[in-house]
Amino acid sequence: MFARYDRMAKQFSRVGKEIAIAVKKGGADPTTNPMLRRVMQNAKSFNMPKDRIESAIKNALGKDTSNYDEVLYEGYAPHGIAVLVVTATDNTTRTVANVRSHFNKGGGSPGNSGSVSFLFKHLGTFKLKQEGLNMEELELELIDYGLEEVGEDSEGNIIVRCAFTDFGNMMKALEEKGITPISSELEWIPMNTIQITDEQAEDVFKCIERLEGDDDVQHVFHNMG
Repeated sequence: MFARYDRMAKQFSRVGKEIAIAVKKGGADPTTNPMLRRVMQNAKSFNMPKDRIESAIKNALGKDTSNYDEVLYEGYAPHGIAVLVVTATDNTTRTVANVRSHFNKGGGSPGNSGSVSFLFKHLGTFKLKQEGLNMEELELELIDYGLEEVGEDSEGNIIVRCAFTDFGNMMKALEEKGITPISSELEWIPMNTIQITDEQAEDVFKCIERLEGDDDVQHVFHNMG
């Protein structure tokens, strides 16, 4: 139970920072700020209370709130697994020191900018409810908006992916077609995955858990198969 609440608290904290970044960049009105609209949509997907969302927007408008920057860190977990760490931080000196420490204490090694990101593709990922949608028709309709791939996840939802640069176009196209995604994220997808043993995977997960537990860390991506 405590693990579930910890995970929920982490999600709420992550969304709070994403809201702050979105409001600072495009204002507090979701009808004119697609970035904020996307974050609010995602917050609803894991049942973040409406008053918590509204409170985060109000806080982001305050003069004394922290200014968060999105910073990407790179490195290797044990057994040569490439890792990308997306952070939202108001103190990069603290964050880089913590991320380096997590890599080192987790049996991995921090890397320089560009050391592993070339192994991944930066893609927009939209999760859609299957009901009322035909995957083949959807593929034809979205191909002009930068669609790279379409498929299903383990829960039967449709997954639509586009290039990072086409994220806004794809979001607008879905909205114009009356499709509200369950969630929409910018993700780093590995171009190839590395297969390792279950025992080795445990070492990797321990390193990833250290990184994910940091307050400044928003997402962790890896190329473990």
